[in-house]
Amino acid sequence: MYLLTVNGNLLITGLIYLEDRLHTPMYFFLGNLSMADVTYVSTTLPKLLSIIATKDNRIWFSACITQLYFYMTTAACDVFILTSMSYDRYVAICRPLNYYMIMNRRLYVLMAAFSWAISIMNSLMYSCFISTLSFCSSHTIDHFFCDLNALYAITTSDTRIREIIMIIGDIVLAFVPFSLTIASYVGIIRSILKINSAEGRFKAFSSCTSHLTTVMLFYGPILFLYTQPKSIDSKTQDKILSLLYMAVVPMLNPFVYTLRNKNFLGALRNMARIKMTI
Repeated sequence: MYLLTVNGNLLITGLIYLEDRLHTPMYFFLGNLSMADVTYVSTTLPKLLSIIATKDNRIWFSACITQLYFYMTTAACDVFILTSMSYDRYVAICRPLNYYMIMNRRLYVLMAAFSWAISIMNSLMYSCFISTLSFCSSHTIDHFFCDLNALYAITTSDTRIREIIMIIGDIVLAFVPFSLTIASYVGIIRSILKINSAEGRFKAFSSCTSHLTTVMLFYGPILFLYTQPKSIDSKTQDKILSLLYMAVVPMLNPFVYTLRNKNFLGALRNMARIKMTI
């Protein structure tokens, strides 16, 4: 799964860079999403694979903080990039005549840069918070990676202020982008329903299916993770759901965006022809 995720997402990024027909806002965001996913899985899964292979589940504190930093950066970046992609689809369907004027290069580059900058600053703040905590009573993390909640659970320091900040961060970095994504698709659905022909409605909706599938795959486990009632087995369920959105979802993204995408399939054929010619 790890190798499929890394190779699939690197293939997408390479095709977007090399193929001129893929130099559009949507594919630019997709390239950023792919690179975030590669970093995302490379931060957590190799250590998990090492633990499985060697049975050594120790991790240096500095390595734990580093893992937390890159995990939180790329997870937040995924949220912002998916939100940017939903706005791109909204403009493409609801304002098609003004699409290239609105989604100009300056705007979509700024949107991507903003996504990375906010994600980096947010994760840096939390990493600094964790690095100042005391872990006197336990050094055992009840998770398969250095999750923020798992670290808060074993610290002997007072984390009330930090937990309040975390709630505010969840609202700003998760709930607001998710609400904007929902609002974009409400507008998209309204515009699609106004199209007279069934063929036109199908063509408009098909341009959103890949992104909509990725949104559902990404937010589904997270929503279930944070809305389920706490019980005795909730920690085990948390780990399973965490593994689902950490390993399975990034692996599926390349398939979602390539299998039914004529531009990507055409780019793959061109690359294959070039290799055969060489």
